[in-house]
Amino acid sequence: MTTAGSPVRTNGKLHELESHLRQRIRGQDQVLPRIVSLLQRGELGLTKPGRPRGSFLFLGPTGVGKTEVTLTFTGFLMSKEHLFRFDMSEYQTQESLGLLLGGKLGERGTLGMVYDKSRVGTLLFDEIEKAHPRVLDVFLQILDAARVTLASGETLELSGFYVVFTSNIGSADLMNLQYSTPATMERHVLTRAQQQMRPELYARITEKLVFNRLSYDHQLEIAQLLLTQELEFLKVKGHELKPDDAVLPFLVRRGFHPKLGARPMRDAVEKLIGDAVAVDLLTGGNACGTLAVDETANCLSIR
Repeated sequence: MTTAGSPVRTNGKLHELESHLRQRIRGQDQVLPRIVSLLQRGELGLTKPGRPRGSFLFLGPTGVGKTEVTLTFTGFLMSKEHLFRFDMSEYQTQESLGLLLGGKLGERGTLGMVYDKSRVGTLLFDEIEKAHPRVLDVFLQILDAARVTLASGETLELSGFYVVFTSNIGSADLMNLQYSTPATMERHVLTRAQQQMRPELYARITEKLVFNRLSYDHQLEIAQLLLTQELEFLKVKGHELKPDDAVLPFLVRRGFHPKLGARPMRDAVEKLIGDAVAVDLLTGGNACGTLAVDETANCLSIR
């Protein structure tokens, strides 16, 4: 990418992008090739002048990886510090436009603060359907010309950024369509999104992708991944733990939720392992050894 301030990617790294995403994202194999294709074009400088490097609309239920995949590709291509996240529940009123662009002459707003930190990265706008129509006007400017004018009068040039919108539009219907084919579910959700979103905004987004609900098997894989990551995190802090065979099934029982996806699983892994480490340290241990299930107390312990 030739955008000022953007590091040059090697073709080798771009070839590794899809495998990197597959290692960390479970149950969404149908969307990853399309995400990778757009990112590769963006990194190779093939985006039309005056546009963001790429734009996505990620649709699907909560906890299925929409934010995780955004964090993962941003971290791989740049660094996690280049992901700038905006919760659209905070931008539901006309007054919130001032929060984004600055409320009066001289103020720079949250977009101005992002621009001060970096000229490249990913702008993630969560739950786009909650944004006020005046805020949506800003997104039209960004997608159409990669520019936006702050209350200070300064115009920001945003062609160095990827733009990601997430939405739960149509997600509730997926429970009723769980026995339908993936193509039918995707078509239904995209139709709902097209009906509910402003046509001019929907049309300007390059890739519209529907994320699947996570099956039990996929959540089992995610639990294993989260367990491995948590143990690696603790090892860096000097706490070397080896889980026994009962730990993973226990974590899945405590963290599995058919509607909320991987988020409760992540919370369960972090809480249950963290509690075991804290108890061991507070009782004079060094939080090293075997991580096991204490069935009596319905928790994990270290022995």
